[in-house]
Amino acid sequence: MTTDPVELTAALVRCPSVTPVEGGALVLLQDLLEDAGFACWRVDRAGIANLYARWGEKGHDRSFGFNGHTDVVPLGDEAAWTVDPFGAEIKDGFLYGRGATDMKSGVAAFAAAAVDFVKDTPPDGSVILAITGDEEGDALDGTTALLDWMKAEGEAMSVCLVGEPTSPNEMGEMMKIGRRGSLTAYIKAVGVQGHSAYPHRAKNPLHAMVGLLDQLAGHALDQGTEHFDASTLAIVTVDTGNPATNVIPAECKATVNIRFNDAHSGASLTKWLEGEAAKVAEATGVAIEVAVKVSGESFITPPGDLSALVAKAVQVETNRVPEMSTTGGTSDARFVKDHCPVVEFGLVGKTMHQVDERVEVAQIHQLKSIYTRILQDYFA
Repeated sequence: MTTDPVELTAALVRCPSVTPVEGGALVLLQDLLEDAGFACWRVDRAGIANLYARWGEKGHDRSFGFNGHTDVVPLGDEAAWTVDPFGAEIKDGFLYGRGATDMKSGVAAFAAAAVDFVKDTPPDGSVILAITGDEEGDALDGTTALLDWMKAEGEAMSVCLVGEPTSPNEMGEMMKIGRRGSLTAYIKAVGVQGHSAYPHRAKNPLHAMVGLLDQLAGHALDQGTEHFDASTLAIVTVDTGNPATNVIPAECKATVNIRFNDAHSGASLTKWLEGEAAKVAEATGVAIEVAVKVSGESFITPPGDLSALVAKAVQVETNRVPEMSTTGGTSDARFVKDHCPVVEFGLVGKTMHQVDERVEVAQIHQLKSIYTRILQDYFA
């Protein structure tokens, strides 16, 4: 009997695993995998649940890995849902529920493919699943905890596939061979409060901040690189907390987010931001502080054997040649890339994080077929 990826997706969706709650999802997966002969370990850290499962020998030089997550984002306005967010209702060819697209269907499709594959054609090598409950959160104790544990225990993946939704509109149209980096800068300008009728007696931090933000937003970071689009900078908030119209405030805060390609690093962009802030501070006499958080550096897995393996399987099963892309936000591939070559392929992501999140049932079966072919070709 084959493992039904739709039934498994539904069972996972019924687990209310909003980050950081495990919700029963990893317990369900562990039971399934252990029944199929996988050795499983819970790698929990700081209240976050993670699961590592391996079929085959430890340390084998042919180890195919899969990375995914069972945690999901909050529901948003629950009253706006037309179905039970954790009911896994199927109607009109779609399975509904929080996490149906991102990414319980991807986890279910690979788990189902792996279970059937090792039963039907036991490979010369090992199949590994590294599943986290912290991808949608701060990601401090999820995939990073799994990778830390693997290093300590001598566990390793030769290559890794991340099952995030990768196609914008049609199944099989896109895979990810890298991701842009993400940097958030928190800027604070401190001047001198005063009466708006006597601006010469104050030192307006808003004027300095607006000038700085204009310089940052107007600067072209680059023109794009071989595998990446041009880097972008977005002003996401400006705050003064000033309710009065006749008072120049003493302080102003703003936040900018930069999505950057491989022409930059978090360090180089931080240096640029600090330099621009220093110029404005010197010109205006307003003190400006810049605090930076780098969520991930840009990275690329150059097209090669792994991307060709995935692209071939996708083409056979969908009749589409996937574009090798680096678009989108961050994913846990940014951590895996320091361990082994990594690419991403999964479902169409149109409804992820939305109210009435849903996945086309036929696509779940199709994704299992793609993952099965990837495993077959890898161990052929």
